[in-house]
Amino acid sequence: MDNGSTSTPGPTAVSRRRRSQSDAERPSTIRDVAERAGVSVATVSRTLAGNYPVSAATRERVMEAVESLHYVVNIHAKALSGRVAGPIALVLRDITGPSLAHVAAGIEQEAALQGRLSLVCATHGDAGRENDLVQLMREQHAAAVVLVGGAVQDEAYFQRMTEYARTLHATGSRLVLVGRPPLPGDLPVTVVDYDNRGGAFQAADHLLAQGHRRVLYLGGDPRLSTGEQRRQGYLHALRAHGVKETRELNVPGLYTRVSGYQRTRDALKAGVDFTGIIAGTDMVALGALAALREAGLSIPQDISLVGFDDVLFAADLSPSLTSVRVPYEDLGRTAVRLALDRTERISGGDHVVLSTQLVIRQSVSRPRP
Repeated sequence: MDNGSTSTPGPTAVSRRRRSQSDAERPSTIRDVAERAGVSVATVSRTLAGNYPVSAATRERVMEAVESLHYVVNIHAKALSGRVAGPIALVLRDITGPSLAHVAAGIEQEAALQGRLSLVCATHGDAGRENDLVQLMREQHAAAVVLVGGAVQDEAYFQRMTEYARTLHATGSRLVLVGRPPLPGDLPVTVVDYDNRGGAFQAADHLLAQGHRRVLYLGGDPRLSTGEQRRQGYLHALRAHGVKETRELNVPGLYTRVSGYQRTRDALKAGVDFTGIIAGTDMVALGALAALREAGLSIPQDISLVGFDDVLFAADLSPSLTSVRVPYEDLGRTAVRLALDRTERISGGDHVVLSTQLVIRQSVSRPRP
């Protein structure tokens, strides 16, 4: 008989409700899955790992419990136990450059083929941030840490790279240097480089073979390995053709469009005589092209122009740009493959140099008489 009074739940019902609310607010655990499926924690672990035979009925109950509880495997715990593939970490100065973007694409493609995640980090030129990122990736059990791009090769750099190589190796990871020279001594490091010197030689040789004798070289920072190697290739071609080096034609600078524009404009204003230009990168070539057109000069009728990198826009310029093709995506793929497959050995061991290729288009012709 209803006497109008309101019943209150007993203490057992209240505690059950509170426990249910608390469970809803926290992530599900493997014990929750085991309880829901009516099996042991060990059975859940074996089912999810797939390395131990369980019956179809048991597997179905476990997977239904996983789905209903939205259970997520603790990846960090699996990494510590060695049951999950560590990611590939890409650490580079800037992620906006077109050439570095192609390296990143190659790394991501190969990492995906090998069932790995790839992580991309930018240092913005800060050595302290680079150090923090490398240590963070070591703590995250990255299978490999890939450093990309030229570097100033002073004593501090070699000490830093040596420390990276040793600390990563101690945790089962691998340091990979892409576009950088090998380190001195016997260190656990993989180096994947490309033929900067040979590429610059091809560019200069092409202009010199066309009859150019006054070639303006818009190189990079000579402190960087890439800048120095390309400069050596340019000088080698001059010697091969019996052309004397002229200091005013060898102008170092940054690998940027603005720098290419400023150096070309300054050479024109200073009355420097040249009939051809070798740009240290295609971005530098874009700046040089702008300065030449601003001065009323035509390419290649007045000035021939060669770039370096052969990024996508090179073929779309008018005229299309002759450029040295660097296999950036292959660099990324090779870096991942060598870092993960320590049993594979390519000629040169852990120091691999990929070739470059001159792609001839419309921006070069013979100089006017």
